[in-house]
Amino acid sequence: MTEELNLENFNKSIESRLMTFDDIDDVIKLQEVCFPGMEPWKKEQLESHLNLFPRGQVVIEYEGTLIGSSSSLIINFDEYDDRHTWDDITDKGYITNHNENGHNLYGIEVMVHPDFRGMRVGQRLYEARREIAYELNLKSIIIGGRIPNYHLYKDELTPREYVTDVMKRKIKDPVLTFQFMNGFTLMRINPGYLPDDVKSNKYATLMEWNNPDFVAKSNLHFKTSYPVRICTVNYMMRKIDSFEEFANQIEYFVDVAYDAGSDFVVFPELLTTQLMSFDERRNPAESIRHLTKYTEQYIEMFNSFAMRYNINIIGGSHFVEEDDEIYNISYLFRRDGSIEKQYKIHVTPNERRWWGISPGNKVEVFDTDCGKIAIQICYDSEFPEMARIATEKGAKIIFTPFSTEDRQSYLRVKYCSMARAIENQIYTVTSGTCGNLPQTENMDIQYSASGIYTPSDFGFARDGIMGETGENMEMVMIGDIDLEVLRRGREDGTVRQLRDRRHDLYHIQYKR
Repeated sequence: MTEELNLENFNKSIESRLMTFDDIDDVIKLQEVCFPGMEPWKKEQLESHLNLFPRGQVVIEYEGTLIGSSSSLIINFDEYDDRHTWDDITDKGYITNHNENGHNLYGIEVMVHPDFRGMRVGQRLYEARREIAYELNLKSIIIGGRIPNYHLYKDELTPREYVTDVMKRKIKDPVLTFQFMNGFTLMRINPGYLPDDVKSNKYATLMEWNNPDFVAKSNLHFKTSYPVRICTVNYMMRKIDSFEEFANQIEYFVDVAYDAGSDFVVFPELLTTQLMSFDERRNPAESIRHLTKYTEQYIEMFNSFAMRYNINIIGGSHFVEEDDEIYNISYLFRRDGSIEKQYKIHVTPNERRWWGISPGNKVEVFDTDCGKIAIQICYDSEFPEMARIATEKGAKIIFTPFSTEDRQSYLRVKYCSMARAIENQIYTVTSGTCGNLPQTENMDIQYSASGIYTPSDFGFARDGIMGETGENMEMVMIGDIDLEVLRRGREDGTVRQLRDRRHDLYHIQYKR
């Protein structure tokens, strides 16, 4: 009698999923196999893809082996020149021009391991792209397709004649024929598209698939403004007698920002050291450890204000004890009640000497209802790599709570914040402490002015300064920044620092 077959012995697993950072080495190896003779991805390019648009990066895995992948970004295609190249459309492979508010998905790479062709791996990758278009309500998918068999016909056919013969099924091209069969139509033929694509003689066919479920939105095509209103507080430190008195002062400024219709209100670094003014301890290290006892009250207070006043709050910074270490942490309190945090990464000599502060190890970028933002506490603004990493992760605004004791220190933060805005084509916002706490060591004097800074170009504020408070005065500065103007400046500004970086000469390697 024949035993029943155990079907588990015949099971195979093929899976379409999103790419992860752990896949990067395998994707590079796959590309070397699929496109011998062509320059493969650099690790930092794929890291940039995953940081900026993880939803657009897809892989196919068969029995635990990566056998296919595709990479995409979102753009507004109308903003690009008809004769654009692959470098133009991908910012030289880094996709820092990815526009989350765009309406075209642009496919920049599809590859299938040659040993697994015939398993409809490419079909799965194209279907995954369609799902992205459906899910994000994108108007179309556009691709710059290779014509890898053209080198066999280049002496007898022009690129246009070759493409026409492929359309008529007189010639079979492994890429172009597949694209026609998947519903893509020819838009035009671009010369010089991919310089190292010798088989295509550097030509590419620009193809488009239109999303039948696309629902047009008027502001999708004609968006003229994406304003964000910010209130930054230049906060006066003075002696108080209780946490309740501290909370009353904070609520006053939140209420001012709310009355002005602000999306964000920003407080300075070391804000809660004001609580040390009624602490009888004289040893700075002991005082700081005692200050960490207010962490829950601090979080509950700001979270309550964010929800009650319907405003996003950068809650300055506060010393927090974790695993017997003290960290300087800035919190984002979203108006929907959710909370995020950024550790100060670079600790100043004074923080080490007086308080024994430990450094954080990760550059965070946070989603908000006003776009992606980052927080970089005081000294961190003086390290250009920090802002570049945050920008490459998609941040459009960097908030810098700071606390400085003299004019020179204040100007370092100001000038560096202005430089970061120019270098990265972003907005930067500072919020500082002024006044004094006479009986509080290392916080006895402060010097500041707070401000909002922009790239220095047409379309932005004169001198790159949206506005500033007076020096050493308790006041707020309220101003509107425009993320749409920022996007346009990155596309066609007088200078385009993000696009014009020499990735062939240098790059930042972020190790986290």
